[in-house]
This record gives sequence, C-alpha cells and structure tokens, in this order.
Amino acid sequence: MADAPRDGGPLPGARADIDPDFFGYRSLLDPDEQALLAGLRAWLTGNVAPIADDYWSRSEFPHQLIPELAELDVMGLSIDLADRKARRRLLSGFVGLEFARIDASFASFYGVHSGLAMGSIAQCGSDEQRERWLPAMRHLDQVGAFGLTEPHGGSDVAGGLETTARRDGDEWVLDGAKRWIGNGTFADLVVVWAKDVTDGSDGGVRGFVVEKDMPGFSSAKMENKMALRITQNADLTLDGVRVPEANRLQHADSFDDTNSILRSTRGSVAWSAVGVMTAVYEIAVQYAKDRVQFGRPIGANQLVQDLLARILGNLTASLGMAVRGAQLQDDGVFHDEQGALAKSFCTSRLRECVGWAREILGGNGILLEYGIARPFNDAEALYSYEGTREINTLIVGRSITGLSAFT
Repeated sequence: MADAPRDGGPLPGARADIDPDFFGYRSLLDPDEQALLAGLRAWLTGNVAPIADDYWSRSEFPHQLIPELAELDVMGLSIDLADRKARRRLLSGFVGLEFARIDASFASFYGVHSGLAMGSIAQCGSDEQRERWLPAMRHLDQVGAFGLTEPHGGSDVAGGLETTARRDGDEWVLDGAKRWIGNGTFADLVVVWAKDVTDGSDGGVRGFVVEKDMPGFSSAKMENKMALRITQNADLTLDGVRVPEANRLQHADSFDDTNSILRSTRGSVAWSAVGVMTAVYEIAVQYAKDRVQFGRPIGANQLVQDLLARILGNLTASLGMAVRGAQLQDDGVFHDEQGALAKSFCTSRLRECVGWAREILGGNGILLEYGIARPFNDAEALYSYEGTREINTLIVGRSITGLSAFT
C-alpha cells in the first residue's frame, strides 16, 4: 500500500500500518473469527472504499455489490440456523465495526437487515417463519427492513404508535405510515410494528412481515439528507394492506417484544460508532505524519498529538464498552440500560472525534477525498437514531435512581 503524498493529498482506503486497537481487544477473537474479519476487511477495502464517496455524493446505494457481499456469509451471524450455528455477539460486533470503518451507510444496511429485520424474525417468529424467511435473508436473496418510527412518533413511539392492525378473518388490515426506514426503498420485506385495534381498543403492539408487492404498500425515498446518504431511508405508506395471519410474528404481542430487538441493536450502534472512530483515527494519524507545514510533519506538534491522543482515548473507551456489552449479550444478561449507555456514550464520543479529526485536517477536512467529511456528517445520524442521547440517558437514569423521569 502506497503512503499518502507528502503534500497531504488524498489518503489510501486502508491503513494497515496504524493500529487503532491500543489495548488489543481483537485478541479476544479466535483465529477463525479473525480470519473471517480479515476477509471482510479486504472485501470492503477493495469494493466499497473506492466508490463510497461517489455513491454518498449521489445519494445512491451500490446494489451491484449485494451478490458479492452475500458470498461472505456474514448476515445474521448471531442467529441459530439449520446449517449454521450462532456465532458470538463479539464476532458480529467486530463485523459491524468493519462495515462502519469503511462506510457508516453500509454499516446501516448491514445493521437494519441483519440485526433489526432478521433479529425480529429470529426472536419473535415461529419456527415455520424462521425457516421461511431467514435462509433467504442470510444469503441476501431477500433484503429486509424494519418499520417502527413514524412521521409523528420517534422518541415517544412506545406509547404513541399510530399505525394500526385490525384482524379480519385470516388476515390483518394495516393502515398507517412509517418514516426513516433504512433499506425501505428496495427491501423485499419489512417488519412493521402496529397497534392491534381489532376490538376497538388497544390490544398491544404486534409485528408483521409486509412483503413489497402487497397491494396498498408503497415507499418513497427521503431526499436531501446530510448524513448516511448511501442509506436509502424511505417513507412507507400502508393503506389497507392485507397481511395473512401467517405473516404475523407469532411471538410479538407487546412493545416489550419490540424493545427486546432494540436492546440488542443499540449495542450494534455502539459498534458502528467505534468503527467510524477507527476510520477517523487512522485517517488523522496518517495525515499528521504526512502533512508537512513549516518544514516538518504536523504530527510533530504538541497540539496535534493532543488531539490524536483524545481521539484514541475515546475510541479505546468506546471499544471496551462495546466488547463488554457483546460479552454480556453472549451470557444472556444484557439489560436495556446497558445498551442505552453504550449507544449514547459511544455516539457522543464519536461526535467529538470527528470534530477533532476535521480540525487536524484543517481545510482539507471538508473535502470528501480526504476521508473525514463523510464520517463527520454521518456521525450526526448515529448520534440520533435508535434513541436520542437524551432518551437513552433517561433509561440509564431510571436504572440509577429507580425513578422515571419520562413524561
């Protein structure tokens, strides 16, 4: 791999000579797990990194990469399948880190499909439903999405769900709208959460697998985003969509079931934040070594070294939290407040890191080809989705005090 030009020109997509794992957390992985990650990193570096800026600029998704990605067999790694045993959450966490290191939008695609959509079917579906959908989703023959957030409901969606489901014989009729749905423009199926109003009263929250060709279902791409521009977020409309009982997730009967999915994926967002921090640290270190001002590399200046040390500190602390969270998940003792703390802490530290890295790069930091501008913007989305910092801190605060501050 060639070094970056001494005049501070565009940086290479991979920086193998810089080790961001300061405390050696990857040593917790088995050799076969490390080999899987190495193969994934090579594929992402060779296929996604060279085109990410272009697709980000055009706000488009590189659909042509999906068949090749499927061959890596990294979807739904933590799910037990007929011909593949569940792998450790620690491994799937590092997989998410590798996606985010190259591009946060591609990590979002992975997280929505593998974590939210496949996770919902795995946790809340019947054996028949798991056999019906998960093998195809594993191989990306079918792409999934997750429909919870609504135009009028984000942080308060638990108590303010407006999308309704009404039982009509062997079918359910769904009406409502969903917003900010990742993969929503091209997903083959969407796990939609709706309030059961069959008896004219609140019958709990239920989950349904809505297939893209069902009459009354439509999606429209959300335009003009400043972050995660490769991610195809959509507005979904459900206008009298008739869903067979066979598509109702058989073990999803309340928002507690929905929240069991979110508990896991908040930890995944923490891993994404660590992945983006990994990238900006590598870029900033390389730039500091290669950018010459006043006759020497800017990395020889105390203020620059201070910023690099701050970025590394945030990265290392966040990675440690993500690793421990994955271990707790593997042990089956991961709680809501732990996922909430990991998500809010790691994404907050990411926000600091992208600012410091952009500062190191100076004016070049706002140019896509120097590597910082894209994560600088994408960090804003990670900071907000799957629960804002404020909502997650209230979950943690309730655990600390035993008192709820939710209104």
